[in-house]
Amino acid sequence: MEKNISMQQNKETIVKAKNIGVSFETGKRDDIKSMVFGAIKNKDKKEKKNKKVWSLKDISFDGHQGEILGIIGSNGAGKTTLSKIIAGILREDKGTIHVNGKVTALFSFGMGFNKELTGRENVYLNGMMLGIDRKVINEYIEDIHEFSEIGDFIDQPMKYYSSGMRARLGFSVAAHLEPEVLILDEALNTGDARFSRKAAEKMKDLVTKAKMVIIVTHGLRYAERNCDRLMWLEKGKVREIGDPKEIVAKYRATVPPRPLRKNRNLQLSKTETKIEDNVIIEANNVGVSYQLNTGEFWALKDVSFEVKEGEVIGIIGHNGAGKSTLCKVLTNILAPDSGTLQVNGKTSALLGYGTGFNAQLTGEDNIYLNAMLLGISKKKVEEKFDKIVEFSEIGDAIHKPVKNYSAGMKSRLGFSIAAILQPDIFIIDEALSTGDIAFQQKASERIQDMMEQAKAVIIVSHSMGFIEKVCTRAIWMEKGQIRFDGSAEEAVAKYREVNGAKRKIQLKENQKKNKNNTGNQA
Repeated sequence: MEKNISMQQNKETIVKAKNIGVSFETGKRDDIKSMVFGAIKNKDKKEKKNKKVWSLKDISFDGHQGEILGIIGSNGAGKTTLSKIIAGILREDKGTIHVNGKVTALFSFGMGFNKELTGRENVYLNGMMLGIDRKVINEYIEDIHEFSEIGDFIDQPMKYYSSGMRARLGFSVAAHLEPEVLILDEALNTGDARFSRKAAEKMKDLVTKAKMVIIVTHGLRYAERNCDRLMWLEKGKVREIGDPKEIVAKYRATVPPRPLRKNRNLQLSKTETKIEDNVIIEANNVGVSYQLNTGEFWALKDVSFEVKEGEVIGIIGHNGAGKSTLCKVLTNILAPDSGTLQVNGKTSALLGYGTGFNAQLTGEDNIYLNAMLLGISKKKVEEKFDKIVEFSEIGDAIHKPVKNYSAGMKSRLGFSIAAILQPDIFIIDEALSTGDIAFQQKASERIQDMMEQAKAVIIVSHSMGFIEKVCTRAIWMEKGQIRFDGSAEEAVAKYREVNGAKRKIQLKENQKKNKNNTGNQA
């Protein structure tokens, strides 16, 4: 470790931060929409006095040439705020920061994309915002499109993308425009295993070209394997910087063990339910289409299935297969363009990463807004409000606009709101892919309770082991259609078999391409 420190001291300093601080005022409303909502919500109450809270305080560190610096810490520790300071998206309220190089920041789930524009338009917009000439983007646009594997969605507005598709396109843009300083803030938490492996290979290539790479992650094993140093943030301050293995060991030691309740595992298990004959969900030839420049595109086509009371259904498939679109149809966020759908019961959906939050409103406002949309009385929300905030563990940030939340904080709050409901049909769409270890343990217990109380449960996940363990049945989707519907074990086995074969073909193509490139260079 002493040798590593000596080597870093001899290298050029790329990022130098000294006593950085970032603050916000609780309850401050900075746009008309949030002011109006606040006035309506608090018409019978006295407005609370604003309080200054420091998201970051006295942050000092150096980043060096050729280094991969990892940043870890629990949700709300200040990781995303620090990333935005380095990227120049936020300005520090105190202290100084100097960055020697052009920064490309890839924030979680395509943050920075304009959802009304198409994927292609966003590629050009992001490239030009980074000062990259349009001619250069023209050279890379097809490579970006091909790498992202989003197909015809490239010419569709990004408001129709799943979180995984946004992550794919965002990574593809950053990976091909060769930045000097690259920041990855939980940027690949969504995505199937095959694309994650492909992205990891591309990352190795990026590191050799960039001056420095900064990775924000909750993946502690990933951080140990890939980072040269780790910075551990806690409550807006640097707790420690140093060797990844040492920092991870110390961080793990601070995660409090949750006491096991009688007959309860921390991880989700197969729910013991009796499958009844009465049908809770019936879909007949459901289709959802979008009009693209290239013609009509069907995100879902001829989707038919039944869900009976007591079933726990897993939905699997690559990004862009139609999983999130199906969830939105089931929760009445989208209306089908063809076919019929009958849902017998009140639906509560945990769509990924705070889908449905209004970014301009505070966390507190969004709790009331979401409850109102679900038909829950203001009185009940007031009774449960403190429990929601306590469970989410976001503290004073509840009074902060959601646009300033990290993905993990949005995920926590979204889960906490849903956790107070007693749904008939419970839908989980990759809702807890972000988050620190302690919160995921706590959430897993709560999900188990909700699964046991609901009439039916639908779970979207890229984790095949999770689907096998938890679900009574699984639906494999591909290109908007159902490829297989049957037992969870059989569905996962077939999915793995097909994707294993595809991976072997891809490896052979990559080896052939590398061999040709080597021959050309010689």
